[in-house]
Amino acid sequence: MKARLPGTIKLALIVALVSVKVYAQVNKAPSLELTDLRGHKVRLSDYKGKVVLINFWATWCPPCRTEIPELVRWQREYRSGLQVIGVTYPPQTQSEVRRFTRKLRLNYPVALGTKATKLIFTSSETLPMTVVIDSEGIVRYVIEGILFKEEFDQKVKPLLAVVPSGTSSSP
Repeated sequence: MKARLPGTIKLALIVALVSVKVYAQVNKAPSLELTDLRGHKVRLSDYKGKVVLINFWATWCPPCRTEIPELVRWQREYRSGLQVIGVTYPPQTQSEVRRFTRKLRLNYPVALGTKATKLIFTSSETLPMTVVIDSEGIVRYVIEGILFKEEFDQKVKPLLAVVPSGTSSSP
């Protein structure tokens, strides 16, 4: 029995290490590259060091229209540490999205999304849906439905206070 115990412990440690590695990979944000309404590339990697909110929405979605003014306000208020990225959900045409974003004065990039884009994060059909990625590029939350101020204060604000490793909080 004693001879088998060390092997059993080794196996348990290997399984535990593999599980931790897989868990970390699952939570790491994907290398996502989208094209915004102006034809520019929007890459998640460009925002490393910032908290990123990827907000999936549609012009035909009443809760999405309700949520957008708060996203605009948060982008303005926390712009040094936060980046909102809007991703439309089909069916949406570029012209209707462009008109909509001008009307609501969106101050963050908006890209035309696909069902496949949303499937990277969830199979749910719920809109709006917001993916919260911390400054280290880890997916912290997938929030289905409107991201209310209370939830923003509870889940996003604490991430804004964290200084990414390898950077300094002093000027």
